[in-house]
Amino acid sequence: MKALVVENWGPIPQALKLKELPTPVPGWGEVRVRMLYSPVNPSDLLMIQGKYGKQPKLPCVPGFEGVGVVEEGKGPLAWRVLGKRVAVLNGDSGNWAQEVIIPAIKAVPVPKDIPDEQVASFFVNPASALAMVTRQFHIPKGAWLIQTGASTAVGLMVARLGRKFGFRTLNLVRRKELVDLVQNHGGTHTLVTEGDWQKQAQNLIDSEGVFFGLDCIGGSLGSEVLSLLARKGRLQVYGRLSGQPLPIDPGQLLNGMKRIEGFWLSEWVKDQGKLTMFLLFREIANLLKAGVLTTKTGGIFDLIDWPNALEQAAKPGKDGKILLKLN
Repeated sequence: MKALVVENWGPIPQALKLKELPTPVPGWGEVRVRMLYSPVNPSDLLMIQGKYGKQPKLPCVPGFEGVGVVEEGKGPLAWRVLGKRVAVLNGDSGNWAQEVIIPAIKAVPVPKDIPDEQVASFFVNPASALAMVTRQFHIPKGAWLIQTGASTAVGLMVARLGRKFGFRTLNLVRRKELVDLVQNHGGTHTLVTEGDWQKQAQNLIDSEGVFFGLDCIGGSLGSEVLSLLARKGRLQVYGRLSGQPLPIDPGQLLNGMKRIEGFWLSEWVKDQGKLTMFLLFREIANLLKAGVLTTKTGGIFDLIDWPNALEQAAKPGKDGKILLKLN
């Protein structure tokens, strides 16, 4: 089988090689999945460069999520998904390969009426958006949530979740041409982070206050969002796209007893039971069918064309998720 392999952390594409590897064999409680598609996520690109929060051992295959068909397995949990199309959650061996081995419990069967391209991005972004606003936050109808990076895949999902569940979103973007995009996805108000945007934001929320904040950018923008939160407001940090730390004055936390907390999906999952995850997956599937947690595809590239795929995925302002077609 063919697989993309990282042998040393470094710049893209030099850090990757397309190699021929033996077809892997599952052990007890494991399945072998013939992969169909896997997305190129920002986390994958960071990991290849050695900049991710948790790096696997070298050599390794990138690709945290994807979709495939279970071809072989051992044990009762494996037999229940044999021959089925599954969402592949793979934080260990990586999904940018034609065949992968994963624990059977991590092979999630999905309804037949959800397209392969949507199942490929079934977990990381949809689960993060849904878990943050409905499991971490419990946002009442009519309440405000302010978020940075509103034009990202997760940001657009949060805006659509607001429209679905009845909470209002104050969305922050870097460029004027992104305003209509976010508004068309259900954003209540969208502001460009330039000029007196903080004053505009305060005028919108002043009478009621905003208690919930999401930040995927970091740097000074995250700190500015914290300053806008009402007394006992909570800022949930789930990314660091700016590459900059949050410059927080302790007084920002003391004044109003505000809170900052981190959210990383792989860490959050460790604290959840099987029933919680089952219900989460079922809700994601229903919201995918309803068009709330869908992911726009920005291009599909054959595995052999992986350099172009990664180049497109790394471009700022790209229009949709880049997918690798693996078989």
